Amino acid sequence: MADYTTIRYEPVEDHIVRVVLDRAEKRNAQNHTMTNELDDAFTRAAADDDVKVILLTAEGPHFSAGHDQRTRGVPADIKTTGMWFGYELPGIEGRMAWTKEAYLDTVWRWRNIPKPIIGAAHGRTIGGGLALLWICDVIVASEDATFADPTPHVGVNGFEYFGHPWEFSPRKAKELLFTSDYLSAEDAFRLGMVNHVVPADQLQETALAIARKTAQKPSLGLKLAKEAVNAAADHQGLYTALNHAFAINVVGKAQMIIQGMPADGLGPGFLNVQTGDVNPRD
Repeated sequence: MADYTTIRYEPVEDHIVRVVLDRAEKRNAQNHTMTNELDDAFTRAAADDDVKVILLTAEGPHFSAGHDQRTRGVPADIKTTGMWFGYELPGIEGRMAWTKEAYLDTVWRWRNIPKPIIGAAHGRTIGGGLALLWICDVIVASEDATFADPTPHVGVNGFEYFGHPWEFSPRKAKELLFTSDYLSAEDAFRLGMVNHVVPADQLQETALAIARKTAQKPSLGLKLAKEAVNAAADHQGLYTALNHAFAINVVGKAQMIIQGMPADGLGPGFLNVQTGDVNPRD
């Protein structure tokens, strides 16, 4: 899959490649094509022995508006890499299958790529867009960057890759989910979700500088360091918690099938991909 339509794959210099979310007209909302293309790009970088570091950035005014709710495609578009099928089965069974494949298992596989991923976030990152950042090992944010998950408005606990308590702290995660409030870049730095906050015009340069410094290390050392830190989170229960939260998410989706979406649609805090405006939270 060399001809991408929603992302770009750019060799930057020795040992570094850049993956760019390139659906700016949709505020980089993640449709099934983007999921497939990201998976192909990450696999390509992982398989290239010359690549030591992956940069993840985004085109346009925002990093990501989250999962595309309007032009996502159909479940049959998903390139299945796991063992969950039956996407067209009736009721919640089919939806559980394809959301687990696309938004939990695939993201978990990206999180475990044995090469460092350096993320660069600017503008808004909303809902499932956070998962694309949370797979990163180091995150640099511009001063204008903000982060939110307003999905409880539609009756779920949060988006499918429920890393919120690990990224925000449990009590702050609850507040953000309850209120649909946005977290500033500085607050994300204070909570440990973001490593560095820089002026917007220094975002790409700073992320690249970290990638260059990282790429000077031997690839085995980088792999082992990442494995060791990931294993610490795993032993603390991250993967078990993600799967439990996903099961709760499925309950909310089943309720949506029964009752439908809220009358005001996606509700407060969501980004309108047409106008770039955020729905008011009051």
